[in-house]
Amino acid sequence: MARKSILVVDDEKNQREILETILSGEGYDVTTASSGEAAMKFVQTRRFDLVLTDLKMTGMSGLDLLKELTNFDKSIIVILLTAHGSVDSAVDALRLGAFDYLQKPYDQAKLLETVSRSLNKLSALDTEIVSVSPEMDKVKKLILKIAKSNSTVLIRGESGTGKELIARSIHMNSLRASNTFQAVNCAAINENLLESELFGHEKGSFTGAVGEKKGLFEIADGGTLFLDEIGELDIALQAKLLRALQEKEIRRVGGIKEIPIDVRVLAATNRDLLKMTEEKRFREDLYYRLNVLSIEIPPLRERTTDLPVLIDYFVKKHTRGTAREIKIEPNAKKLINDYHYPGNVRQLESAIERAILLSENDTITVDDLPPEMLQGARPTAVGGDITNFRLPAEGVNFEDVERSLIMQAMDRTDNNITKSAKLLGLTFRTLQYRLEKFGFKKDGDGTGEEEES
Repeated sequence: MARKSILVVDDEKNQREILETILSGEGYDVTTASSGEAAMKFVQTRRFDLVLTDLKMTGMSGLDLLKELTNFDKSIIVILLTAHGSVDSAVDALRLGAFDYLQKPYDQAKLLETVSRSLNKLSALDTEIVSVSPEMDKVKKLILKIAKSNSTVLIRGESGTGKELIARSIHMNSLRASNTFQAVNCAAINENLLESELFGHEKGSFTGAVGEKKGLFEIADGGTLFLDEIGELDIALQAKLLRALQEKEIRRVGGIKEIPIDVRVLAATNRDLLKMTEEKRFREDLYYRLNVLSIEIPPLRERTTDLPVLIDYFVKKHTRGTAREIKIEPNAKKLINDYHYPGNVRQLESAIERAILLSENDTITVDDLPPEMLQGARPTAVGGDITNFRLPAEGVNFEDVERSLIMQAMDRTDNNITKSAKLLGLTFRTLQYRLEKFGFKKDGDGTGEEEES
């Protein structure tokens, strides 16, 4: 995990050096600036998680710096250091958006506690779910309902929908938020090493085990462990995971003693685990142990009202710490909005980041977009040939023809909007609009049913 970066601003060299020593000793990446003006130059060239600034300085004051920082990037967290008797100024700072203030001479423990608390707030902000759609509103409400419990949660969704983001949000809204969140991708680690990664090992338990090692269950004690791609877990390891969940204790590889654990487990998958249990590829007892609570994340193509806010969020995210103000030309914006995103939110972010890097004059054009987005603007027919569709009788108007073709496409694809759109050579959003126009309603799995008149 990347170290949190802190910018210390003070016109007294001795104070800067003391703060740098204290914070560096806690593992933070610390940069110092001797004035507010110098601090702003740093902020414009790189991103800082936190700015710790003195209130009274020669030239730009701490309050002036706070105003500049807030105007530049509202996500930067600011803590002010004030001399005794400057409480009124400190209160003004809080009104202007400072996270907190500390009076000099400050207590080192209090300083570190305040810094830690502010960065925990940053972690919570980083897990914010950016959406306005009713589909994701349901997800967010469900997160708040289940966060306070200690039950296991199974998070389902296609690749790129943000399953780890949901898991982090559950953790940050839980009673375990002040403790650690550990994540592991079960598909990314060799199955022979994954057992050691999860449960740890004793010295000499296998070739290369030169010392004892704590596993993620021990490291996450008191906190949350997120198991991504749980469907890729080997059957033998599934049995050990089940025992850890049931008995709340683990045994290291090569160990002989049981180690008690207090860990909330969140798991995620893009596979059909229930079908895998029928095929004997996933333990049924483990499935029901994991699936005490369940969250389904809809793909991006089924919550297209989130596209504008996500685009704006990713543009700001990937220009943070720079002076760039990115604009998107209308043709490019249309292609971005019309694309069906098989890779979901992850693909959208990647496309926006790429476009920003390639853009000239701070304007994203069609040429800056990924090739698949240009090719996917008007999907070609898949799984059928529109030429053998039946046309209505002569004398009907174009709207009747259009309605008939759409109904036939929906019938051929068992009311799947995505497949029907490809069959008709339309974008998902265009077909969705036509369905609404003709009185269809969409249910939860991307299908359409005609409403009764």
